[in-house]
Amino acid sequence: MLWANFLHIYQPPTQKPYWVKRVTEESYRKILADLKRVPSAKLTLNISAVLVELLDQNGCGDVIDDIRLLLERGQIELTGSAKFHPLLPKIPEDEVIRQIKLNEATLTKYFGDLFKPKGFFPPEMAFSIDVARIASQLGYKWIIVDELSFSRELGQLSYDNRYTVKGLDDFSIYFRERRMSYKILSGQLGTGNLLIQGLGDRLKRHEYLLTAMDGETFGHHRPGMEHLLYEIYTSKELETVLISDLVKEFPKPVPITPLPSTWALMEKDLEKNAPFARWLDPGNAIHEHQWELVNLAIEVVHRSDEKDPTFTKTREALDRAIHSDQFWWASAKPWWSLEMIEAGAKELKDVVAGATGATTQERERARSLYETIVFTGFEWQRTGLVEALSKQEDEEMRQRTDEGIPQLSPKEIDKIIANLRKEIASVVSREEYERAAQLRDRIKEIEKFQGDKTSHQ
Repeated sequence: MLWANFLHIYQPPTQKPYWVKRVTEESYRKILADLKRVPSAKLTLNISAVLVELLDQNGCGDVIDDIRLLLERGQIELTGSAKFHPLLPKIPEDEVIRQIKLNEATLTKYFGDLFKPKGFFPPEMAFSIDVARIASQLGYKWIIVDELSFSRELGQLSYDNRYTVKGLDDFSIYFRERRMSYKILSGQLGTGNLLIQGLGDRLKRHEYLLTAMDGETFGHHRPGMEHLLYEIYTSKELETVLISDLVKEFPKPVPITPLPSTWALMEKDLEKNAPFARWLDPGNAIHEHQWELVNLAIEVVHRSDEKDPTFTKTREALDRAIHSDQFWWASAKPWWSLEMIEAGAKELKDVVAGATGATTQERERARSLYETIVFTGFEWQRTGLVEALSKQEDEEMRQRTDEGIPQLSPKEIDKIIANLRKEIASVVSREEYERAAQLRDRIKEIEKFQGDKTSHQ
């Protein structure tokens, strides 16, 4: 069995230096250090161009150097993407192409000829046939998507096949295995041995395990979990490969027509024909106003005079302002941040205000939309709607991530907790007490989860 692991690392363009440095220390450096320690380990990595710039600007150039070293050693491959992390299926084609080319230009600047992407990662894993077509036309050979993009009408998804997008010239589509990816990212597979145990007889088959997650999961969102990757890399049971290597192992293509999807997609969203619900929920009034503001900003910039001295500044502001974060944090399912919602709306309002192609009425409409978005957010918080939506979604997600997760043995639990306590001692010695408290809470989370599992058996 082959393991093709994919990690996506990203920070929004407005991220504060404190968080860039903290996530780098807690996650990025540790992941790359482990890869350097295990020369046989392979990883397909998407690092957004905006994050590369943030690392450079905030004294984290060693991460860029490590990525360059691992590229030279053939241990990682970089994918293409969109520089400022927009939801590609919902923006115009010329904006999609612009974002992809901006990403390519930045990564080429930092990695030179080492940046030779074959694969494409659409931000949020937001897939549509049009996105696949554009990626194929720009020279990419494959795209990674969630397995719910595989239509049930096609039968059972098989990880001993290589699929291609029907109608495109040998353009491969690789499906993230949801169940195992969720087991890892939810923190319930605390050791490499438990992952191997969960694969069972699959280890003897000629097939691949394709997992895909945010890189920040390891060490930042889940303190201490960076040890899990190292344990898997050093396992003799799994051979790691780059996603681009799979075409050699599974050369015969199976053409299909995939469905629109994201990596946050749930079955109930498919039933409602709302594949992008975390970013465009038909019942979410804030989303409705946000997208009206996005479309207005794009329209007025497209109408603006490119020869005007202010055009370049406005055009670049639009590039940054259409990032997907603002919609994600307005979903309240379960993610919510009025600060991020307001910041995103203000960026877009300011684009319209500064665009020479905007009329007085359009500037007023942008201001009105901004106020409506913010006031609606406050109303949702005040009335308890955010809490109700978040609670409902949290319960559904817990059921999904817990399903089929095996009971950890006392030996496995002790091993996880020992690693976490070792990390606590390390951060306390550096007087990083907030981090120590996070690690302590992670220990409690593991113990509580196992207690809950036992009580239900």
